[in-house]
Amino acid sequence: MTIALIALTAMTACTSIDCPVENNVATLYKLQKADGTQDTLHDTLTVLTRLARGVDTVILNKSVETTSFQLPISYTNAADTFTFVRKSDTRELTDTVWIEKTNLPQFESVDCKLVYFHDVTSLRHTRNGIDSISVKKGRIDYDSNTENFHIYFKTGI
Repeated sequence: MTIALIALTAMTACTSIDCPVENNVATLYKLQKADGTQDTLHDTLTVLTRLARGVDTVILNKSVETTSFQLPISYTNAADTFTFVRKSDTRELTDTVWIEKTNLPQFESVDCKLVYFHDVTSLRHTRNGIDSISVKKGRIDYDSNTENFHIYFKTGI
């Protein structure tokens, strides 16, 4: 009886791995001014992406007074394409952002689902309403508080 209890305890101890609760892998964009201080976008910002089925979907909907935002990133695509739509009372500007990345599978345990971290290899964008985007942290992982990108919007539109 004692041996059976010890064996049962040992077996359950091996499978009691805690999977991360915060297992969303997303990018964090922080708006910056040219002098390096935080910026606030007073216009309406909407961000869309194209799903694998070829359908556009809204992933940030009509954000106002924006200082930062998070966007999901695909698990296994080599590149993600985002459409940024910035709308004021008088104008609408659309930019496209392309992020190329290396996908890195992260195995925690057989009890946890497989997730992917990503290393950004290149970033490019159009320049209608966006002045520039800089990569602050190229590794995209569980850390939702670390800024991956600083985005600089053009002023005076």
